Amino acid sequence: MLKLTIDAQRWRNHLTAFAKSCPGIVPVTKGNGYGFGHELLVQESQRLGIDILAVGVAQEVASVRQYGWDKDVIVLNPWRPGDEVAAGLLNDPKVITTISRREDIAALRDLAPSASILVEVETSMHRHGVPADEVAALDLDGFDLRGWTIHLPSGASLDEGREMARIVKQHPLASRGIWFSHLSCDDYIALSKELDVPVRMRVGTRLWLGDANAYRVTGTVLDVRWLPKRTPVGYHRVKTHADGYIVVVSGGTAHGVALSAPISARSLRQWLIPGAEALQQMVGRVISPFTIAGKKAVFAEPPHMHSSLVFVGGPGEPTHVGDEVPVNVRMTTATFDEISLV
Repeated sequence: MLKLTIDAQRWRNHLTAFAKSCPGIVPVTKGNGYGFGHELLVQESQRLGIDILAVGVAQEVASVRQYGWDKDVIVLNPWRPGDEVAAGLLNDPKVITTISRREDIAALRDLAPSASILVEVETSMHRHGVPADEVAALDLDGFDLRGWTIHLPSGASLDEGREMARIVKQHPLASRGIWFSHLSCDDYIALSKELDVPVRMRVGTRLWLGDANAYRVTGTVLDVRWLPKRTPVGYHRVKTHADGYIVVVSGGTAHGVALSAPISARSLRQWLIPGAEALQQMVGRVISPFTIAGKKAVFAEPPHMHSSLVFVGGPGEPTHVGDEVPVNVRMTTATFDEISLV
């Protein structure tokens, strides 16, 4: 099985310290719950005394409520016509809907004129948001406006945060508050002191994954077989490049093993990486995320759904059936067979 083991005391110490250093945070529990799952994140948010959670999409509201969350929930993805689940939550006073276009404000007025909303303002990300020159004239009468949301790029500057606050303050209802993301705690606190409106900050990765030494991922060894050089193996009959061992270990595509997000090429090295990876695939030398006998094993072939075949060269059995070996995974795409707090 693919297992996530959490050092409960260390992880909770980190969560508590982070929450104290950034008072008023809004934990994000979207997607797979950053690998920990919604149930555990709801429990920890309750322990921290959090008053509101953020989810990614309307469909995730039911999930956090299933695990006992009965306070406010903000849906981060902006509302769009045609989403029946999102429309069904518009009249729920504990669900806060994000609005990012002027035309959606008009549509919402017909569907739920007193809906609880946050208005997103366009930032330098240029992803979602009402353009800066439209903010001051927005007609929000009748809505339960909870504030304005500013989704900044990673490593955002305090200067951009200040500029976005200036834009929001042109609106008569700016006093409802401003919600930021991706500011450092120091910058967030600085803005909280500078602005004469309530300020909140959404946090996901830095909160839940901020202490990488508080958790570890392991896969169970299922089979170990010695094979001579040039033995065809796996579905694709790729030949082993040396004498050694095929190790079958838990962890495959269904778990999110060996999945990675595309990287924006901002340097020569990043431009060269895809070519290097393609060359590794051609010669059967793709490095796996599994560490066996102290080093990364190479894939014998692409991962299967629930297990992977990796190759470990040389004499001497490198591992045994039942051993648990370390696995590097991307926590935001990983699904574990077991999550254990120790």
